[in-house]
Amino acid sequence: MGPLPRTVELFYDVLSPYSWLGFEILCRYQNIWNINLQLRPSLITGIMKDSGSLSAMRFLTAVNLEHPEMLEKASRELWMRVWSRAAEKAGMSAEQAQGLLEKIATPKVKNQLKETTEAACRYGAFGLPITVAHVDGQTHMLFGSDRMELLAHLLGEKWMGPIPPAVNARL
Repeated sequence: MGPLPRTVELFYDVLSPYSWLGFEILCRYQNIWNINLQLRPSLITGIMKDSGSLSAMRFLTAVNLEHPEMLEKASRELWMRVWSRAAEKAGMSAEQAQGLLEKIATPKVKNQLKETTEAACRYGAFGLPITVAHVDGQTHMLFGSDRMELLAHLLGEKWMGPIPPAVNARL
């Protein structure tokens, strides 16, 4: 029997492409490294209060500058991908997705997102993703999706690239 799982928290925002990289890598490694991966959706604008420069909005601004005739379709596609298609691809029924969409404005959901974002800030976040590893009674905060080799070292594990052989065999 191997060591007990160590807790690793991933604070991420789906509007951050770098968060996506960290998310995919940690999901692939969670069983290989025997970690208890805690996914912590956070609000990047809450962490970067003064910036407000979201990648999706910059993309749409570039579309507007270069191909304004495509702005309406591109905007709609981003909304559909983020809301409707995400739920469908996750295996939710239309009714389940609608029920969840109706809850996004509730105090419970708003407060949970605020609390998670504040937790990331307490760890020292200045952007996303951040990975917080709790190892041997110590807490280590790593910024960015390019710190997985360092995370492996902290965990005493082997880094085998973004697609480890065990996952690659299933693809």
